[in-house]
Amino acid sequence: MKGKTLSNLLLLGWCVMMLIACSGEKPHYIIGVSQCSEDIWRNWQNAEMKMESNFHDGVELRFATAHDDSKRQIQQIDSLVESGIQLLIVAPNQRSSVSSAIDRAYDKGIPVIVFERKTDSHKYSAFVSADNYEMGRLIGEYVVSRLDGKGNVLEVAGLKGSSSAEDRHKGFHEALDHYPEVKVVARLQGDWTEQTAYQVVKDYKGDLNDIDVVFGHNDRSAMGARKVFQERQAKMPLFCGIDGLPGENGGIRLVRDSLLDASYIYPTRGDLLLQLALDILEGKPYSKETLLTSALVTHDNANVLLLESDEVARQAQNLDKLQTQASSYLRQLDTQRTITLMALILIALLLLTMVLFFLYHRSKVSAQRERMLNNLWNMEVPEEAKPSESPEQEPSKAEESEQAETPEPLFIVRFKDVVEARLADSELSVDDLAAAMNLSRVQLYRKVKAISGSSPIELLRTARLNRGYQLLLQTNKTISEIAYEIGFTAPSYFTRCFKNEFGISPSDLQAK
Repeated sequence: MKGKTLSNLLLLGWCVMMLIACSGEKPHYIIGVSQCSEDIWRNWQNAEMKMESNFHDGVELRFATAHDDSKRQIQQIDSLVESGIQLLIVAPNQRSSVSSAIDRAYDKGIPVIVFERKTDSHKYSAFVSADNYEMGRLIGEYVVSRLDGKGNVLEVAGLKGSSSAEDRHKGFHEALDHYPEVKVVARLQGDWTEQTAYQVVKDYKGDLNDIDVVFGHNDRSAMGARKVFQERQAKMPLFCGIDGLPGENGGIRLVRDSLLDASYIYPTRGDLLLQLALDILEGKPYSKETLLTSALVTHDNANVLLLESDEVARQAQNLDKLQTQASSYLRQLDTQRTITLMALILIALLLLTMVLFFLYHRSKVSAQRERMLNNLWNMEVPEEAKPSESPEQEPSKAEESEQAETPEPLFIVRFKDVVEARLADSELSVDDLAAAMNLSRVQLYRKVKAISGSSPIELLRTARLNRGYQLLLQTNKTISEIAYEIGFTAPSYFTRCFKNEFGISPSDLQAK
């Protein structure tokens, strides 16, 4: 069903839900949400939680925003607890500042979900976040590739003491440490807001014309820095941020419009947070820690990502409009409460189907990217694209000149051969891979990115993890032996990457 018919069915579904809500029963669950700040990212997340709550009977959400004030957040958490909430969802302003308030809530028997930022407290029921360290590291790798291994970087950090700012900084510098000619000339202390970023860059005493890249710990920080460069009429560097939100002022659109050179999607997933909260309250199985999938946004994929996100946003707006219309319809339907139970069930099922479709549609891009990354090493290549079994010969000059135009199937075969031949080399770099392929670093990055949607380093790590998986199943070697054999510098890092990739630790796999 399409068009007006579909809208009418959705409207009737909302009416059914509102009729149930108006029955006079008290909510089954009262959930408190303590946000550390108020911004476009958190507003989007709150809206997702509200929308998801509409599809669960008897859920009341109570929101509090601390506006980056730790003392205020402590007071708000205590107040939410005293108000009678049954579960607390909290994004700590700083790692240690609100730990005592979280402890008090937990000690009173209230389950606690910590999301987006870490806390020093160990008293929580579940933790939900993306990998901020990995985001910073991949942005660092992207910056290195754009600078071709040489240039000056200005870093505008997030709020001091917040775990996300600390992890993004560490990951970013871990990537840059391998390239001594890429220098961070200054780290300016921001607080996630555009205005503060603008001010600290404005107060910077160095020469802005010497800056090649500005890395803001979020998109707003990068945009605040950009305004200073515009006002000073300085040479415009590349601007990179993190958040990659959809919508009018979101990072995806900023990248598409070339205001940012790159961003990194930090998924809000308010729907997942609320469902996790309900699973905890209802005694259902749930994961103690949930790592959200994210993706790099560049000029190559920004337009597609924006089209996807705009469509989801449009559907969400339509649902909001339908909810408003439903309130008006309720007054007209007051005398029609004799609707059969079967009709109510059918309408509710239709509405649930539509919601599941919208949620699937929103996550499709990141899911496709993840499947492509995991399956690249298992791609079947046409016979005509496979290398000849004739003895090895030095490539002719004509062949060397056509390296950048190599057909994709043959390129994949050659790239796999190069990677697998040096899998155990822990010091293998993108420059080494590019040299082995007779390509420049930039040509290799672009070619691999165009085929897989991932960077060469990501594919190298995937290949190592796949080899490790096979060795764990087929040999009696220790985890340490396997880690070193496939090029990891530390068994602990191998274990962490392995669990993130396959959802199971190496030791658990060996035990099976």
